[in-house]
Amino acid sequence: MKTLETTPRRDGFRMPGEFEPHLGTYIIWPERPDNWRLGGKPAQKVFVEVATAISRYEPVTVCANANQYANAREMLPEEVRVVEISNDDAWVRDCGPTFVTNGKEIRGVDWVFNAWGGLYDGLYFPWDKDDAVAQKICEIERRARYKLYEFVLEGGSIHVDGEGTLVTTEECLLSEGRNPHLTKEEIEEVLKEYLNLEKIIWLPRGIYLDETNGHVDNIFSFTAPGEAVLAWTEDKDDPQYEISRAALDVLERERDAKGRKINVHKLLLPKPILITAEESEGVDAVNGTLPRMEGDRLAASYANFYIANGAVFLPLFNDPNDEAAIKTLQSLFPGREVVGIYAREILLGGGNIHCITQQVPAPCCDGEKV
Repeated sequence: MKTLETTPRRDGFRMPGEFEPHLGTYIIWPERPDNWRLGGKPAQKVFVEVATAISRYEPVTVCANANQYANAREMLPEEVRVVEISNDDAWVRDCGPTFVTNGKEIRGVDWVFNAWGGLYDGLYFPWDKDDAVAQKICEIERRARYKLYEFVLEGGSIHVDGEGTLVTTEECLLSEGRNPHLTKEEIEEVLKEYLNLEKIIWLPRGIYLDETNGHVDNIFSFTAPGEAVLAWTEDKDDPQYEISRAALDVLERERDAKGRKINVHKLLLPKPILITAEESEGVDAVNGTLPRMEGDRLAASYANFYIANGAVFLPLFNDPNDEAAIKTLQSLFPGREVVGIYAREILLGGGNIHCITQQVPAPCCDGEKV
């Protein structure tokens, strides 16, 4: 694997939108007992369901620690590849590489990962194994990489339209645990240089009580250039209402890199989901790790879906709004099947379907869509 001294912008590489063709998907196997209840056993069953479902549309690779390799291989179908990669937890979208392409070749961007805030407000320590995941995936895929040694970024903190526009949140990228030595303008310059961007749109905040400091992937997603969904509630007494209202205000007055107004579709949130006593008691208490307490509200959102070749995978919560979310996404992805997966066990670990997956884009022509 070659580590490049240039930048994607200088080399003519860009980050494609998630709705563009993929070569495959990566997932990391859950097991951490201070994050996943009962040693991750309930979550592993859901991860198998997610990996199996995605594998019907594109190749899937599951990464597992050495102590869980045999278990993962036994539980997963044979068409899902299992590889041994040391990791601290199961969030490959955040610790894995961001892939960029020039239409013919794919390369990886290897950011610094510090468990969503490092020693300031990170969610666990240490995180060195997760920080090495991006390099190892680039090795497996035989992709050259661009390495940043002093810039912290997680994949879930950014969304792009593939045509020069990126959306993120101030709550996350300007947090003290990420890059406090850089100004907002300096952060923009790094993103523009390493993802080949022209326009960055800053939403104020992400989903209420999101422990990632408000990742954008839980509140907003592009569905196509100029088209997007925004997590929404009509309950003005819910703290999320003002957050989503402020995000919509930004999106309604901004234009994308091509000068287009973004057509925003509201994606209603499920009713607040609270951790039960049984779920809380199943998680080990460890110093330095955020506990899961009975009555805590989880950052549930339908906006945290995953787009694959030919399908969209949507988290469901046994909520009255599940069906409405399916219908909304089906209208926005008429050429794809919308597949709902009950995601409470993933949500209990701190994430959602979108957070546990990472795409490897196909080297297609610039601007080509599925």
